[in-house]
Amino acid sequence: MQRVAQLIDKAKAATGLVDFGDVSFREGLEILTGSVDREARFTEMGAAAFDMQIVDLLGCRLQVEDWYRRHPEIDAQEIVAPLVGLGLPRTGSTALSHLLGEDPAARSIRGWEAMAPCPPPELATQDSDPRIVKAEASMERRNRLFPRMKQMVPSTATSPTECQTFMGYDFKSQLFQAFAHVPTYVEWLNHKADLVPTYAYVKRVLKLLQWRCPPTRWRLKNPSHILFIGALTEVFPDARFWMTHRDVTNVIPSVADLYCELSSAYSDQIDKAWLGAVTTDFCELGMRRMITFRDAGHDDRFFDIQFAPFMKDPFPVIEQLYGWMGEDFTEEARGRMQAWRANTPRDKHGSHTYDPAEFGLDIAALRARFAFYSDRYGVN
Repeated sequence: MQRVAQLIDKAKAATGLVDFGDVSFREGLEILTGSVDREARFTEMGAAAFDMQIVDLLGCRLQVEDWYRRHPEIDAQEIVAPLVGLGLPRTGSTALSHLLGEDPAARSIRGWEAMAPCPPPELATQDSDPRIVKAEASMERRNRLFPRMKQMVPSTATSPTECQTFMGYDFKSQLFQAFAHVPTYVEWLNHKADLVPTYAYVKRVLKLLQWRCPPTRWRLKNPSHILFIGALTEVFPDARFWMTHRDVTNVIPSVADLYCELSSAYSDQIDKAWLGAVTTDFCELGMRRMITFRDAGHDDRFFDIQFAPFMKDPFPVIEQLYGWMGEDFTEEARGRMQAWRANTPRDKHGSHTYDPAEFGLDIAALRARFAFYSDRYGVN
């Protein structure tokens, strides 16, 4: 495919590198670019921004492989029993991941590391790494481009973030449906794609990040894992999970509105009905897969958290979570978490409001459709 070849050549030219490692990324890249070209309806600026993002992702993959080529000992690093947050998005999972990220005994993917994992961070310079300033500038640009994002997903250059970008190195990630109308790609990703190589690559990047910058007790979070729980646990067989729960009538319209906000910078032809439908479909599919997985003898690997009591006072929940993990909830960790919460109140940047009807969403119909989930976990 000529289009893909051109993007690959641009990444090679930008980095001076040529080895992408395993070729698993090619299928997703070809399907994604084909879907974008046929369906995305990008503006000229949106099309240019998309190409830049693809070249950046390819360039990061080239750099990861180059570090492994020069330092094969990185592969000996072990990712042991990571604690992974999942569940539906917009359920308090970002707040919990940020709180857990305050524990100095644990390790998270920080915003600046997700933007540029190479060169791998070093313990002595992790707080003064020049990529932090670059990431802060990038976030300022994001806030200008997407003025409501601070209300929806407050974050900083040093706060924990999801592994969506690292999944993007294999081009199997919900990263793309968040800003592009790509129904062909979404259908392939949700029903046909093999995510085992994707999670293997995420693991490859995590090894790189912890190589010179411990600790190695990982705290991860990504709601899209609910879709691919089988592949995730094949690559991380000792993973443990916390799962947040919230009324889907608050979750799904909020996610659709988030996608709308992101898409608005790339296209002036936003299909809001598709955003509502694709969000509803992924939430139902993911939750059904999750319940099937838990019923297959894995329920003891999960710690469940209800949104309302957690948001009212997270510390009893966190104490129980640490007890469930068998880990010490230190006074230092508690103090840092308390300071984060005091400095990051809910609705710090204003409240996030939306109209479900704009996305073709009917509240009563959503409640009926997701009764299988809400009844099981006592979500209301």
